[in-house]
Amino acid sequence: MRTIDELGDVRGKRVLVRSDLNVPLADGVIGDDGRIRASVPTINELAEKGARVIVCAHLGRPNGKPQPEFSLKPVAARLGELLGREVRFADDTVGDSAKATVDALADGEVALLENLRFNAGETSKDDAERGAFADALAGLAELYVGDGFGAVHRKHASVYDVPQRLPHAAGGLVAAEVEVLKQLTEDPKRPYAVVLGGAKVSDKLGVIANLLGKVDRLLIGGGMAYTFLKAQGHEVGNSLLQDDQLDQVSGFLKEAEERGVELVLPVDVLAATGFAADAPHEVVDTTAIPADREGLDIGPRTRELFASKLADAATVFWNGPMGVFEFDAFSGGTRAVAEALIASDAFTVVGGGDSAAAVRKLGLPEDGFSHISTGGGASLEYLEGKSLPGLAALED
Repeated sequence: MRTIDELGDVRGKRVLVRSDLNVPLADGVIGDDGRIRASVPTINELAEKGARVIVCAHLGRPNGKPQPEFSLKPVAARLGELLGREVRFADDTVGDSAKATVDALADGEVALLENLRFNAGETSKDDAERGAFADALAGLAELYVGDGFGAVHRKHASVYDVPQRLPHAAGGLVAAEVEVLKQLTEDPKRPYAVVLGGAKVSDKLGVIANLLGKVDRLLIGGGMAYTFLKAQGHEVGNSLLQDDQLDQVSGFLKEAEERGVELVLPVDVLAATGFAADAPHEVVDTTAIPADREGLDIGPRTRELFASKLADAATVFWNGPMGVFEFDAFSGGTRAVAEALIASDAFTVVGGGDSAAAVRKLGLPEDGFSHISTGGGASLEYLEGKSLPGLAALED
C-alpha cells in the first residue's frame, strides 16, 4: 500500500480522508472519543502539508436516510478540539452544502462531511447505486486516503469504490493496524496466546477455526464460554447459550486436543439471579452453576488461571470482555485479563470493539498495551484470513 508521502506534494490539493469516527453518541454527547483521537494524526499530517482535507465517516446505522441522532456534528466539534483547528461541517454528504464547504476550504483547512450512511448508496449491495454515490464523493476531491480501519471489512462506497476512482494511499492508522496484524499472523513470537470473549460464539467461529492452526493457547471467556461449557456436558443455568453452535464447538474442542492447542475455559463464574447491575450473585464452579442463575463474569480462580496462562506468553491477542463489564460488579474478570496483559512482557494487542472500550471505561493505561486496535470486526476478519475490501482497494 502506498503511503501519504508517495502521493507527492499535496499542498492545495483536495484530499478525501475516510476516517473511522463511529463513536458512541447519546443526546449529542460522545461516550468514548478513542476513535476520533486515533484519526487525528493522519488528518493533522495532511493539514500540516497544506492539503485541503475533506474527512468522511459514518456513525451508527441510519439505514440510508438522515436521522438527527446520527449526525456527525458533535464529532466535528470534538475533532476540532483535538486538532486544535476549526473543522468546517457540511450538512450533507455530496449535496450543495458539501460542495460549498469544500469549495471554501483554504490550504491546511479541514472539513467534515455529514454521515455517509445518510445516503443509501454508501452501503448498497447494488454496484450501480453504490458506484453512483462513489462518483459523487470522488468528485469532491483529487486524492484519497483510506484511514478508517474499523470499516475496511465493508464493501462500501467510501471504503471500496472511491479509491478505485482517485489516486490513493493508506493513512498512518491503517498502515499501523496492518503491520500489527501481520505480526499476529505471519510469524508470531511464541508462546502465542489468544483470549476471546464477548457474547456470542457464532460471531467468532471463523477466527477460532483459523487460529486453532496458529496459536499455542486459546482462552475462552465471556458469554461465549457457556456454549463451550455446555458442549463439555456442564449445566449452565440461564447463562447465555447458543444451542445451535454446540456441534461446532464440540468440534473445536476435539480439534484443539488433536493439534495440541491448550484450550482454557473458566473454572468458576459469578452466577447472578438476573441480568442487572445490582443482581445478587455468588461465585460457583462451572461444574455447579444453579439452574436458576446466569453467569455474568468469570470468577476469581479463573482470573488467576487466565493470568497464569498469559504470564509467559510472547504474543497475546485479546478480543472480547470476560463479563458484563458495563456493570461494575461484573467487570472484575475483564480488568484481570487486561491487567495480566499489562503486566506481561508480551507483544499485546487489544482487538478493538468492546475490549478497547473496556480498557478506557476501567481507567487502564492505554500505553500499557503494545497496540489497541480501532476495528474489532476488521481485526477478526483479518485473523480469519479473509480479504478485506478496503485493504484490497488500497493495495493496487
